[in-house]
Amino acid sequence: MTSADWIKDVPVAHRGYHDTNETVWENTFSAFSRAIDAGFAIECDLQLASDSVPVVFHDHTLERLCGIKGDVRERTSAELRMLAVGGTSDRIPTLKQMLKLVDGKVPLVIEVKGRPGEDDGFVEAILEDLEGYEGKVALMSFDHHILKELKAAGTSIPVGLTAEGEKPEDFFRHDEAMRLGLDFISYAHAHLPNSFVTAQRQAGIPVITWTVRDEKARDHTYTYADQMTFEGFDPREIATA
Repeated sequence: MTSADWIKDVPVAHRGYHDTNETVWENTFSAFSRAIDAGFAIECDLQLASDSVPVVFHDHTLERLCGIKGDVRERTSAELRMLAVGGTSDRIPTLKQMLKLVDGKVPLVIEVKGRPGEDDGFVEAILEDLEGYEGKVALMSFDHHILKELKAAGTSIPVGLTAEGEKPEDFFRHDEAMRLGLDFISYAHAHLPNSFVTAQRQAGIPVITWTVRDEKARDHTYTYADQMTFEGFDPREIATA
């Protein structure tokens, strides 16, 4: 296993330190720059463009963030870089562009948005872009096939499970994923505490939560997990309990 203990150190800004898409939009250079200035770790999402280039974007489709219909995977990275996010001057960045901007200044926690049957070459492209990057970075996914590929590739980058759920069948699936030798967990804060996360923490696995939006959820996180992924407020303005 690769140590992911650093993931506990500072709050993680969900899709960058945006302002809930009022003027600073999620997964943009503006949101990432704001997180860097504040000293927060950055969580962001990766999709695969049609030219097999990883791009930083959450949704599978373009409508919510760019106001046009269509699938992200049907556009090249060059085409996506021309699209305005939220009508702002920000465009959809590639992973390489985002890495150049962050340049190790703050940690990165990157979620890979996989699609079963459509992910050939996705993991390889991500690891190629990350080769030589000297900052703290971790990769995570809900998608077990992505996690399997990452571990099979033998990467030294920490790999984590993104998850939720409160039922025994959920925990069975999560346990199955953890047998891959995963290094950390990102779990829905509303589904804590539970036996799965408690057991993993006791085994020394770092656990962060998603997505914390108020002081109550922040306090809940620090009771049952190690660090939070947050949005919509400034953790520096709330004294740690």
